[in-house]
Amino acid sequence: MKKQLINQIYKGAQGKESLVDLCIPENFNNKLIVFIHGFMGYKDWGSWNLFQDFYTSEGFGFCKYNVSHNGGTLENPIDFSDLEAFSKNNYSYELEDLQCVLNWVEKQFETLPEIYLIGHSRGGGIALLTASDSRIKKIATLAAISNIEKRFPEGKQLEVWKTQGTKYVLNSRTNQKMPNSYSQYEDFINHKDQLNIEQACLNSKVPTMVIHGDMDTSVDIEEGKEISTWLKTRLFEIEEAEHTFGATQPWLEKEMPEHLQKICAITHAFFHIDF
Repeated sequence: MKKQLINQIYKGAQGKESLVDLCIPENFNNKLIVFIHGFMGYKDWGSWNLFQDFYTSEGFGFCKYNVSHNGGTLENPIDFSDLEAFSKNNYSYELEDLQCVLNWVEKQFETLPEIYLIGHSRGGGIALLTASDSRIKKIATLAAISNIEKRFPEGKQLEVWKTQGTKYVLNSRTNQKMPNSYSQYEDFINHKDQLNIEQACLNSKVPTMVIHGDMDTSVDIEEGKEISTWLKTRLFEIEEAEHTFGATQPWLEKEMPEHLQKICAITHAFFHIDF
């Protein structure tokens, strides 16, 4: 049932349209991976397309999407031309986006395949928060965050953000000053229980593989250790790997970086184990 849907439109949080891909190989094994990118990321960043190619060559279906408020547009999904949407993005929106994508996926099949989530960084946190969805059979996290609250400033910096309404983060790739509205923090406060990754892990019954690079300077490996402790599962440490496991944007090589190849090998084995 080979199927290749590229840059399809789905409606995410607040009804905002964004892009989604779905690739089903001829030798489909009835296992579908849904990939969730991280902060200031998108579905085609770096070597994620090669990552997808590995899985489809092994018989897995693969779905990846742009979160609805990541700053990209339907016409320009890479260079963050919608900074107003980016400024309003929040974790609740990204949880809703994943639900919208799962619903979109469900409509593409007469019988829903087994769904596995792979989330990178912030996307890993979103995957863990979605473990209670009965459609999810397995999860793998790559450099996942363990705590949302620590992503926000504290004390005087928080007060300044509240007073000014917006703070800015530099995107070193595009050299843009990316705006973050204080409404992001307000949303977290209003949905603190739903956005508690520790509690989601403690309640989870979904087999989960936790992977982290030991040289990650963006999300410290201690966060991976916390997640694995809560889940009572092993932490797979990738030696000398940083946050993106060797990938950069753009990625012009024909093969994935070595660390991502290693991740493909161990997640592939994990997705074939029956629990």
